[in-house]
Amino acid sequence: MKNTIILIAFILAKFFIQYSLIDSGYDLHRDEYLHLDQAHHLAWGYTSVPPFTSWVSSLIYFLGNSIFWIKFFPALFGALTMFFVWQAIKTLNGSLFALILGATSVLFSVLLRLNTLYQPNTFDVLSWTAFYYVVIEYFKNDNPKWLYLGAIIFALGFLNKYNIIFLTAGLFPAILLTQHRTIFLKKHFYIAAFIGLLLILPNLIWQYVNGFPVIHHMRELAETQLVNVKRLDFFKSQLMFFIGSFFVIACSLFALVFYKQFIKQRAFFWSMIFTLAIFSFLNAKDYYAIGIYPIYLSFGAVFLENVLSKGWKRYLQPVAILIPILFFIPMYNLAFPNKTPEYMVKNQQWYRNTGQLRWEDGRDHKIPQDYADMLGWSELARKVDSACATLAQPNHTLVLCDNYGQAGAINYYTNNRLRAVSFNSDYINWFDLSMPYHNLIRIKEYEEADKEIAETGQYFTKSNLADSIANSFAREFRTKIYVFKGAKIDIRKRLIKEIAERKPQ
Repeated sequence: MKNTIILIAFILAKFFIQYSLIDSGYDLHRDEYLHLDQAHHLAWGYTSVPPFTSWVSSLIYFLGNSIFWIKFFPALFGALTMFFVWQAIKTLNGSLFALILGATSVLFSVLLRLNTLYQPNTFDVLSWTAFYYVVIEYFKNDNPKWLYLGAIIFALGFLNKYNIIFLTAGLFPAILLTQHRTIFLKKHFYIAAFIGLLLILPNLIWQYVNGFPVIHHMRELAETQLVNVKRLDFFKSQLMFFIGSFFVIACSLFALVFYKQFIKQRAFFWSMIFTLAIFSFLNAKDYYAIGIYPIYLSFGAVFLENVLSKGWKRYLQPVAILIPILFFIPMYNLAFPNKTPEYMVKNQQWYRNTGQLRWEDGRDHKIPQDYADMLGWSELARKVDSACATLAQPNHTLVLCDNYGQAGAINYYTNNRLRAVSFNSDYINWFDLSMPYHNLIRIKEYEEADKEIAETGQYFTKSNLADSIANSFAREFRTKIYVFKGAKIDIRKRLIKEIAERKPQ
């Protein structure tokens, strides 16, 4: 009963801290708007992600679509990650100290940053941790039920983010190096694998029918973002993700090799090495690997409990618990969007030294990219609403944006019945071509805005620049809002042609 009360206290602390980590001056992140919009276009797949996030978005929409519920689910997934680490420690015969150390290490980690945003990454880490927990149980008990539960967890993780494929890519060869290699000779393994395949099959069919857009997405990602990833920076980030509990993870690797109690779990040592090697070889983004680490906190916590259980070493137990907390205290002021952009600029040197100002384009900017992506959106929607108010036929107005963040933000904040679209990401599939459009509101990124009136204005009777984004810290700073009135042609024909040209072949 005491252990349960302590676990509940950790979970409540998780929710309390998560809601305190975002300053009220920030909007949602550009990715969050896209994921929320997917609730209105349910399908078995999307250009950007598999379908799981859209199911959660539908639930958020049902609950009112408020900021509270948008932030509730990433916090919930983080709390469940902590729960599975807790359960793994119990399975490994850990007692109260190991449970508290493991929970503290999960709580005061990079997951606080990750769980501030409603993105697939939060459930991705949960699915990795839950799957690893199931493997621990199977290695210990050899009960086939864990194989079937693992298949379900893998399927949910796959339907959330394809990243979980790398878990199996690292784990399976690691198993071949241990006594558990016989798993590949057991019928239950293949029955479970078949069940998992059936669960993800609708998404695979969707990918096939739509020409495997995930391949196009990954190719585009590699050309525009992964090309700027440096392997050394990747490994530096791995050290920072759980910096306060790095000693716990280091102890887990030592224990997995030399500690007899973990002889059945030795595959986890090789699994980490293989998985990190694969990510490094593919020049993956550093946060792709975060899901590896939470489960290793369970091994390290149990090992440290045994090492620090006797004599004077017992007095080091509270020290071990305090270390993650002490590392978190300075990070609280400098690693979360709980400070204004002005504060970040004032302390810019620290942000630069920790690499937070480096964006995906490989250059340093004024504030971290994630925070710049959380500014200017409500301003954009408000100004688009104002532009729409000047139109005689607002219901026959197309709002066309340059990127998915613009479209999603307008759809989330608008007070009108606007449904903005874009040729970018999933929005290219969401154009309503069932009615004619007499007006166009065009949202154009600053770098490409100069020729917009000359190029588009010829198809309308009137055109003007209505407004632009004024927040200099926003990634969308100086984005233009153009208004075109009185279409001279049926613009749907041009839309159909451009959609066909831009869709992945």
